[in-house]
Amino acid sequence: MKILIAGAGEVGTHLAKMLSKEKHDIILMDPDEDKLAFTYSGMEILPVTGSPTSLNALEEAGVSRMDLFISVTPEETTNITACMLAAKMGAGKTFARINNYEYLLPKNKEFFSNLGINSMIYPEMLAAKEIVSDIRRPWTRQYWDLLGGALILLGIKVRENAPIVNKYLMELTSNSNKFYHVVAIKRGNDTIIPYGSDRIVAGDIVFFTSRKEHIEEIRKQAGKSDREVKKALIMGGSRIAVRTSQYLPGNIHIKIIETLKEKSIRVSEQVPDNVLIINGDGRDTDLLMQEGIQDTEAFVALTENSGTNILACLAAKRFGVIKTIAQVENIDYIPMAEKLDIGSVINKKLIAASHIYQFLLDADVSTVKCLTFANADVAELIARPGSKITQKKVRDLHLPKGMTLGGLIRSGESMIVDGETQIQAHDHVVIFCLESAMRKLEDYFN
Repeated sequence: MKILIAGAGEVGTHLAKMLSKEKHDIILMDPDEDKLAFTYSGMEILPVTGSPTSLNALEEAGVSRMDLFISVTPEETTNITACMLAAKMGAGKTFARINNYEYLLPKNKEFFSNLGINSMIYPEMLAAKEIVSDIRRPWTRQYWDLLGGALILLGIKVRENAPIVNKYLMELTSNSNKFYHVVAIKRGNDTIIPYGSDRIVAGDIVFFTSRKEHIEEIRKQAGKSDREVKKALIMGGSRIAVRTSQYLPGNIHIKIIETLKEKSIRVSEQVPDNVLIINGDGRDTDLLMQEGIQDTEAFVALTENSGTNILACLAAKRFGVIKTIAQVENIDYIPMAEKLDIGSVINKKLIAASHIYQFLLDADVSTVKCLTFANADVAELIARPGSKITQKKVRDLHLPKGMTLGGLIRSGESMIVDGETQIQAHDHVVIFCLESAMRKLEDYFN
C-alpha cells in the first residue's frame, strides 16, 4: 500500500516507523526539514520536505498515486485542508487528525465525506474516554469494549493472593462453564500469547476476554478488591483533562491543578460545576496534602512531561491513592512506568496509530487497538464464506505462533472461543496477536 503521511511530529513519525515495518511504501512529509532528520536505517520511509497544503508539494510527492493520505500535523485546519486537496488530487482514502469533537458527530459525517475526508480522529477525546474507563474500574489496568460491547477486554495485574496465580491455563479452562479466555500475558518485558501449558505467575499483567456479566467473577479470580472512586485529582489542565472532567460521572468530586494562572481561568470556563480548578504546582506535596490527596482514590497526571507524570503518580501512591494514571508520550518510558507499578498509561501516539492502522488491512477490520502494556494488537474481523478460518475447529487450524482468538458474535450472541469452536461464515471474531503475526490474519479471513 502507498501511504503519504503529512506531519513529522510525534504521531506522524511513530506511525511512519510502525507502518514501514509492515512493508508499506511510506512517504513522510513536513515543511520543517529538521523534523525529517532522523535515522531511517532498515525503514522504507521516503522523507519529503514540503507543506501538505501546497498543490505543488502534494503533486511532487505523488499524492494521486497514494492509497491512503494521512494528515496528523498539530494544526486542525491544515489537516482538514490537506485531506480535501489530497482527495481532489486522486488519493484513495484520507484521514485527518482534529481537535474539535463536534466534527465527529454522526450528523456531520456526510458533510465531511462530501469534502473528501473519509475519517477523522481526535486523540485527546479518545484518551479521556480511556481515563474515565480506568477510573470507573480502578482495579483494572485496561478495559475495552469489543465487538460493540458484546465482549470486553480486561487487563489486570495479578498479585500473590490471586486464586489464578501459579495455575496453568489448562487448569483454569477445563470446566464446561468457562466464562473467560486469557488472550495475552505481559511478563516483564515479554508479551506472551498463551497456550494451555502456560502458567500465570504473580506480577503478570493478564488480559482476559469475557462478557460484561462476568466482570465481578474475573475481579475475584484476579484477587482484586472493588473500591469506588469518589474523589479524583488531575494534574495539568490540558484538553485531555477538560474532556475527562466532562465525561466522568457527576457524583465524583474532581480537582484539576494547573500551574499557569491564565490557563487555569480558561479551564474553569470549560469544565462542569462539580470540578474545582486550583492554580498551583501539582508536584508540591504540601499542596497535594492541603487538597486532600490522602483521601483521594484516583490521581491522573496529564502534564506535557512524561517523567514528571510518572514521578507524580509514584508520589500519589505513597499517599495511598489506589488508582494512578499517567500520560506517557515517550514510548521508551512506558516499560519504566510498568516496572514502577503505575496503574494505567495513556499514550496519544499509540491511540492515534491504533485507530489509523485499521485502514491498512484488506480484511474487514472494524477495530484495531494496541495494548499499551503488551505490545500486542487487537483486531475485530468478519469471517468470509469459504475463508480458511471457517474450514476446521480452532485447535486444528494451526494458527501462527503469537495469535489467538478471543471471542465472537454469531447471530447476535457472543461466545468465548476455545479449541472446540468452529468459526462459521459471517461470524464477527476478535483476534489477539503480536505485531509479527498481524499481517497473517488476511490469510485466514479473506
